Amino acid sequence: MDYKEVYEQWIANPYFDEATKEELKSIAEDENEIKERFYMDLEFGTAGLRGIIGAGTNRMNIYVVRRATQGLANYIAKVDKKSQGVAIAYDSRHMSPEFAQEAALCLAANGIKAYIFETLRPTPELSFAVRHLGCVAGINVTASHNPPEYNGYKVYWEDGAQITPPHDSGIMGEVKAISDWNTVKTMDKAEAEKAGLFEVIGKEVDDAYMAELKKQVIHMDAIQAEGKNLKIVYTPLHGTGNIPARRILKELGFENVYVVKEQELPDGDFPTVSYPNPEAAEAFELGLKLAKEVDADLVLATDPDADRLGVRVKDKNGEYHDLTGNMSGCLLANYEISQRKAVNGSLPEDGALIKTIVTTNLADAIAKGYGVKLIEVLTGFKFIGQQILGFEKSGKGSYLFGFEESYGCLIGTYARDKDAIVATMALCEAAAYYKTQGKTLWDAMIEMYEQFGYYKDDIKAVTMKGIEGLQKIQDIMNSLRQNPPAEFAGHKVVAVRDYKADTIKNLETGEVTPTGLPNSNVLYYELTNDAWVCVRPSGTEPKVKFYYGVKGTSLADADEKSAVMGKAVLDMVDSMM
Repeated sequence: MDYKEVYEQWIANPYFDEATKEELKSIAEDENEIKERFYMDLEFGTAGLRGIIGAGTNRMNIYVVRRATQGLANYIAKVDKKSQGVAIAYDSRHMSPEFAQEAALCLAANGIKAYIFETLRPTPELSFAVRHLGCVAGINVTASHNPPEYNGYKVYWEDGAQITPPHDSGIMGEVKAISDWNTVKTMDKAEAEKAGLFEVIGKEVDDAYMAELKKQVIHMDAIQAEGKNLKIVYTPLHGTGNIPARRILKELGFENVYVVKEQELPDGDFPTVSYPNPEAAEAFELGLKLAKEVDADLVLATDPDADRLGVRVKDKNGEYHDLTGNMSGCLLANYEISQRKAVNGSLPEDGALIKTIVTTNLADAIAKGYGVKLIEVLTGFKFIGQQILGFEKSGKGSYLFGFEESYGCLIGTYARDKDAIVATMALCEAAAYYKTQGKTLWDAMIEMYEQFGYYKDDIKAVTMKGIEGLQKIQDIMNSLRQNPPAEFAGHKVVAVRDYKADTIKNLETGEVTPTGLPNSNVLYYELTNDAWVCVRPSGTEPKVKFYYGVKGTSLADADEKSAVMGKAVLDMVDSMM
């Protein structure tokens, strides 16, 4: 059935409500819009479903959410786990509460109990709740940091991590098998509640989550000494972080937390930013303005679902420095590992620092410096969660810290997804600790560079929307495989990792070895002088991403080398367009 037939089916089928049909009729003369909405079904990427809100199979709406949930319910029944229930959370985006309730009612109609949060909650609390409640799965309705017109649907398994093989393919197989929308089940909310299949959760899980966060504190003495003096500016960027971030800081004893009022309350329009992303400079404009007014030591911003944290830190001259996800991740990794070693006298012999393949090589240097294992996984925090599960099952491996360059990390194993609330808490703790030594977080950053090397990492993302964009992205990947580059910005390519072909080819010896990681459409170039470039299509946005890293002799040298590398990458992209 082609996209036009599916479009006409939606208009004719009594299963779909009148508002949906009216929306579709309004685009009857727009062939391209019909095609965009119906040429494909939304598919799971690195973080589940994500798309523009609207009517159609390639859009986020109650019917797509129900169908995805029916597929999940069918898979849960197939693996005989219906009795465990499913936890559901949602963020501040448009339609999030509605999508969450539709998912809950679909589960209930399938005889699976849904535990749904009373109001919006951060992603990491959903990850925690799955394990805390003994659920078989979790659903989180969020589109993370995407623009306001987007929403999404993440699925978690019983270990608290986003779904990985075999569950991801198993669930999607069940979803794809649903060809008749009329077979998707739902039920009345009152009936679901009466049957004990719809339970609202809140305070009890909140309190248990907060208790787990507090267990991760290493230097309560430093917080008691400097918590009242440290000045912190925080913005939730209109999302879910406001209440939990402020609560944990207050309960630990940080007395001077200034919240950006214009961005404090949940708002799916994200009116103060064009893109609610803590990676973007505009996300910090209001926070930095407030920081300068109150002379804050650090400025923190969580994305709408509070799993990612952006950071600005003040040096002794009063200047604020932007910490990328690689920088803040390494700063926290170094703090957590060094202080656990100092407090305990040693680190576990099987201790491990886990990062994704597109994350800085500074992490490798830190792991080597402390004599702990460095584990690389594919992009997506679910693969870090998968490693933690492997440690638990095998009894071998001690999780010390895990992070990815996209501003996400996890301290502890109470959850299995990145957690900006615990990162907020830990950075403030670290700031208090270094303050007892007369240092700023920026001082600690420079000391880390001096100890392990001046690594600089960046990313260039090229957006290519629509059907044509998807084809262009594939053409770029195909071109790079057929005509592999010999160098980047004067750095010779010494090895090529093709994660789709599962090969690592040493260009000097010709030796080919397996990557050892799951199949993924990613190319990675190991270069001379500790440099590297990695290319991958985004799993959540219509983009192809070029990650790269260099190592310099100083901050200025690393910055210069990074700028040259960035230009070389963009020149290469231009030559392929």
